[in-house]
Amino acid sequence: MIGTIVVLGGLALIFGLLLGYAGERFKVEGSPVVDKIDALLPQQQCGKCGYPGCRPYAEALTKGEAEINQCPPGGEVGMLALAALLDCEPKPLSSEHGVEQAQMLAVIDELNCIGCTLCIQACPVDAILGAPKVMHTVIAQECTGCELCVAPCPVDCIKMVPIPQAVNTWKWPYPSRLITNNL
Repeated sequence: MIGTIVVLGGLALIFGLLLGYAGERFKVEGSPVVDKIDALLPQQQCGKCGYPGCRPYAEALTKGEAEINQCPPGGEVGMLALAALLDCEPKPLSSEHGVEQAQMLAVIDELNCIGCTLCIQACPVDAILGAPKVMHTVIAQECTGCELCVAPCPVDCIKMVPIPQAVNTWKWPYPSRLITNNL
């Protein structure tokens, strides 16, 4: 009995040391600039910028493969923040990628929902709850307003509604002193 405990304890120690060594030896360092850019982006994961999500767009910005004006959900405030961070000239938002609009929320007309699950499959942040052949609903706190669930709906029961500005949804505008310092 004691021999088994000693053998298992020894194996746990050896495997723990191996995992610790492998964790240090093969550690993948993230770019702090990519992390800062990603923190400035709205995290809608909408793909309007031409990239599958905010993180790939941030990586493309650091490599010089994308412009700072490709994010319609971030709007002019986001573009100015990116320009300040990357120390480059601000540009008008690219109309090719969409227009700036108020933050939206997907709402499902639950009486008309047929439970096809196409919206669930399209949602990049898993904000839609439901099962096949059963009504679906949107978890409002999780919805980013990306609009990706609207197009696949075969019965057009998903509508995008603007989120009313309240104390918990209002955000400070980008500080004007930073804008003027970098122009």
